[in-house]
Amino acid sequence: MIDQEKIRELIRKALEARQRAYVPYSHFQVGAALLCGDGRIFGGCNIENSSYGAANCAERTAFFRAVYEGERDFAAIAIAGGPEGEDPDICPPCGICRQVMAEFCDLQEFMIILARNENEYETYRLTELLPQAFTPDSLLKR
Repeated sequence: MIDQEKIRELIRKALEARQRAYVPYSHFQVGAALLCGDGRIFGGCNIENSSYGAANCAERTAFFRAVYEGERDFAAIAIAGGPEGEDPDICPPCGICRQVMAEFCDLQEFMIILARNENEYETYRLTELLPQAFTPDSLLKR
């Protein structure tokens, strides 16, 4: 279980990461803060590209940074997103990001925090946002 102070810290870091977003096309900034099992936090922002398919979401940026650093144990992620120049609103992860989470996280335990600010947020377990997930175990079933 993640305590309120850790949730607020993750939200603060997601809000900070949001400010680093590169969004010259959509002008929709997203920041994420990924909490690892050992307490380390990896930030990520969305990064757009003129070839839209080459863009990367904030959540995947955070996961890919963490995996590169050798992390494989994840507890929670905070996400803050919304139009550039406006306060964040509840911003759920896209389907691709949910699938990346399912690759690395326990569906029942991994917490997703969707934040407007440190005091206004919603929490979900990954299984709530991705029921009937296709996971690495799905490949082992025969």
